[in-house]
Amino acid sequence: MLYFVLTTGQCNLSCLYCGGSFPEKLVPWRVKYDLRELKKFIDEDSNPFIAFYGGEPLLNSRFMKEVVKEVPADRFMVQTNGLLVEKLPEQFWRKMDTILLSLDGSREITDHYRGRGVYDAVIRAAEKLRSFGFSGDLIARMTVSELSNIERDVRHILSLGLFDHVHWQLDVIWSDRWKDFHRWADKSYKPALQKLIDFWIEEMRKGRVHGIVPFQGVMRAVLLGGMKIPPCGAGVDAFAISTDGRILACPIAFESDWAFLGRLGEVGPDDLPNRAQIGGRCSSCPYLNLCGGRCLFVNKERYWSDEDVEKVCEITRYMLNLIISRKDEILKLVRQGVIDEKVLLYPIYNNTTEIVP
Repeated sequence: MLYFVLTTGQCNLSCLYCGGSFPEKLVPWRVKYDLRELKKFIDEDSNPFIAFYGGEPLLNSRFMKEVVKEVPADRFMVQTNGLLVEKLPEQFWRKMDTILLSLDGSREITDHYRGRGVYDAVIRAAEKLRSFGFSGDLIARMTVSELSNIERDVRHILSLGLFDHVHWQLDVIWSDRWKDFHRWADKSYKPALQKLIDFWIEEMRKGRVHGIVPFQGVMRAVLLGGMKIPPCGAGVDAFAISTDGRILACPIAFESDWAFLGRLGEVGPDDLPNRAQIGGRCSSCPYLNLCGGRCLFVNKERYWSDEDVEKVCEITRYMLNLIISRKDEILKLVRQGVIDEKVLLYPIYNNTTEIVP
């Protein structure tokens, strides 16, 4: 199983769509439990993955080093804004299987949402990680909001030649910053998705499979008969361990009763799966097999109106249909040996990408 190990609730940025640190009383900014409790808990899992999470996890880099040294896991991952990579030594980074760096697209877009100078800092971090000898999966993790153009911004990141994959998450449901989400969805997002998948297919004809995670992940579901519900595995085989020792079904659901599954020392890994599941309208949706319910947190917490939630579902269905409509063409390229089917089967393990934006 995958465990999001929160190292702190504190963040060194205050992005427009996030607001920065978690409240310290809800997610303490320092780990309050004994590391031996975490080690004992992880030892009970036969195939544990650990993903460091925050806040900004590198603000507690010492704890991260202790976990990697003392807690055995089959894979290690980290989601970071990239501003503090030099706080950890080269050998630490070489032990990571997946590193996700927050980058929203071009310098203009990234700096608008994340702060002046952040884009350049993230690019330097990516270059530094490669110079350290990191050979795992380097993922650009985008947040997509009203100024974003998904085709332009994804292609910009791919053009950098630094990242193996690009994944994006829509700034929807919990956000109140949209001026006109419906218009953006129809006039920007959907046409840009069409252009992006056209680009993806055209590049495949040349033998290149670009690492566009939502496209690959859905295509994997098409080829293998369905998507995990939910795609990120929250509440099923992915759980969060907060800094106070609480175990949650989802790392951002730190205020939700439905997400609380117990505490370190009180429950084991076998006590956790399937106690928080996708339900409601998603259960009867014909797209559930390929959408996976999209997001457990959104399924449980309804901040937006039914009309707005339906619009999110509409653009999700639109993306799924785009990929389904090109399935035969992609499979033909596989049969002809132009592309390798194994490249499409991504991710091969739960690397914290939610797949469906």
